[in-house]
Formats: sequence, structure tokens, C-alpha cells
Amino acid sequence: MEKYSIKAITAFSLIIFIVSCDRPVCKNTNIIFEKFTPETKEYKDELIKQIEKVDKTKLTYWMKSYHENDNSQSINVNIQGDSLCAVIVLKIASSKNGIEGILKNKGNGYIGAELKNLKFEIEKDSASTEFIFEEISGIID
Repeated sequence: MEKYSIKAITAFSLIIFIVSCDRPVCKNTNIIFEKFTPETKEYKDELIKQIEKVDKTKLTYWMKSYHENDNSQSINVNIQGDSLCAVIVLKIASSKNGIEGILKNKGNGYIGAELKNLKFEIEKDSASTEFIFEEISGIID
């Protein structure tokens, strides 16, 4: 009987641990985010508006995917908090502070990891909007 209890407790603990390592569930309610893809100017401009409305200290960032095109690198990151549930496309320019491993492994092994204290710049004009990665303080996998 005791062995069964220990196995049950161990299995239950393992399930709780696995579930707790994933990002919190969020549901998008923004029509612009539904209508456009994260790469479009419309989506990015709406994301800027939404980010300006929320408490930035409550935002969390979760690695979604890595992309490489014509010698340029970018990562897609789930951004959520304070009713915001979206994807931000971050171009990797000169700074790679904190994401060296992600870039080296082309995102493999990092999908779903939380990116702590993500900082980025916004470059916007009438023709384009870009989010430029600056740094993270750590990765929680």
C-alpha cells in the first residue's frame, strides 16, 4: 500500500511540475490581432497601442519560434498580461544580450521558455513598424 502511495504522489507531483512550467493560458479578444498576422504593420501598430495601455511590469514573454531569412534573424515571442495576448516579432540586430543560446540553436530547446525582463526598441515610420530586440536578463525553461 505504501509503495502505491509514493508512486501516486510522485506521479501527481511530476504532472504539477510539468504544467507549472508552461505559460499561463491567455485568450486574444482583439479583432486586429485576429484579422492580421504578427508580421504586418497593422498588427504591429495595434500591438504598440495595446502595450502603451497596460502595466508593463505585469507583461510576460514566452519564446514561440525562431526565424532566419536572407541573413536576418528574428524571434516570435508570446506577449501577455493585463488582458493583452499577442505575438511580438523581434528582429535581432546588433544586440544578442541573453539570447546567444537561442540563436546558436536556432530556437531548438527554447520553445515555451519564459524570457525574463525582455527589453526592445520600437522603430516606426509611415511605411513600417519594427520591434528590435535589446536584451533579456534570463531564460526560464
